[in-house]
Amino acid sequence: MPDVDASALLLVSGKVRSDADFVFYNQPAHASGAVRHEGKKTGADGVTDTLAVDLGRVEPAVERIVLAASADGGSFGRVPGLRVRVLDAASGAEIMRYESQDATVETAFLLGELYRRQGNWKFRAVGQGYGSGLAGLATDFGISVDDEPAPRTAPAAPAPVRPAPVRSEPVRPTRPAAPAPPDPVPAPTPVRLSKVTLTKDAPSVSLAKQGGTSGAMRVNLNWQMRKQFRGWGAKLGRAVANHSDLDLDLCALYELSDGRKGVVQALGNAFGALHQPPYIHLDGDDRTGAVSSGENLTINLDHKDRLRRIVIFVTIYEGARSFADLDATVTLQPQHGAPIDFALGECTVPSTVCSLALITNTGSDLVVQREARFLVPERGVSPQRTIDYAYGWGMNWTPGRK
Repeated sequence: MPDVDASALLLVSGKVRSDADFVFYNQPAHASGAVRHEGKKTGADGVTDTLAVDLGRVEPAVERIVLAASADGGSFGRVPGLRVRVLDAASGAEIMRYESQDATVETAFLLGELYRRQGNWKFRAVGQGYGSGLAGLATDFGISVDDEPAPRTAPAAPAPVRPAPVRSEPVRPTRPAAPAPPDPVPAPTPVRLSKVTLTKDAPSVSLAKQGGTSGAMRVNLNWQMRKQFRGWGAKLGRAVANHSDLDLDLCALYELSDGRKGVVQALGNAFGALHQPPYIHLDGDDRTGAVSSGENLTINLDHKDRLRRIVIFVTIYEGARSFADLDATVTLQPQHGAPIDFALGECTVPSTVCSLALITNTGSDLVVQREARFLVPERGVSPQRTIDYAYGWGMNWTPGRK
């Protein structure tokens, strides 16, 4: 079945003002803070992809917010139960719903839109299909799209320096040189729509082939309790989630090329470092799971030759007995290259620790392998030690606090 993604366009006179008015998986938040792409969740009702809209923060010039969906890997005729639901963020109550039942070969849909009418915001269903995918829909509203990687060219060789000829004539007065023209304003960089979704059938990806082997790679984990906000939809207002007592910790086991091993985690304040070993940094200990913050690891791929392997994993610190009660998604976003995302899937065991991904340096490439392994620690064995046993790290562990 195709992978479906939600997106939103903020329009003035029927068009975007710039590419920044396009909110989607590669550009998940509008600069105004009014619209956010919160990502996918997997639950009993299927996969949802959520857009959060804070109408109070929408700029006065914006007249419409178009809500769209695109299918990656097939057409919407293969997607059952496609619908858009408009929910109140505070209560979760459904305000409106639109179900698409006649999709065939379309690869993008303009499902509905929020629009201003006499000082109030209203919603209307649209249901306009596109056979040209997200790129066709986006360009229809003025977005410049470029999915091709920029060509790499060798720097031009400097011109040989030749000695200036000696002139014997007397120096004559010259007119003042005309002022140099101003430097041209660089054209904005078109948005890139490429992405990678790891599944059980396609669990690994080469970072080299995606052009993502340099710069910083951000790993984001976000989560919610399964009872929260079911269905694909847009949430009006600010999201309010009742999982403040739930605390998941994003962690990483690392092995450097010189054989040193360690862990990056909030427990014990082992937050790591980005510009010195281990070249992995945890930015903090988040307890909300919101996609705008969540738990974030950053890996410095400029030092990839110093990294041998990394296991990214998550533990339940408090607030839940098992991952069976949770929906969680993971996104790896290289600074250069397509984002890589996957959902953890259904947990069927009383697991409190899950390995998310294994990143391996093969010598000529970095390979990301989707793991999604739910592990059950033995009595008296910590989640960290359980991951260690599963991947053969061989480290000594002592109790830690945060």
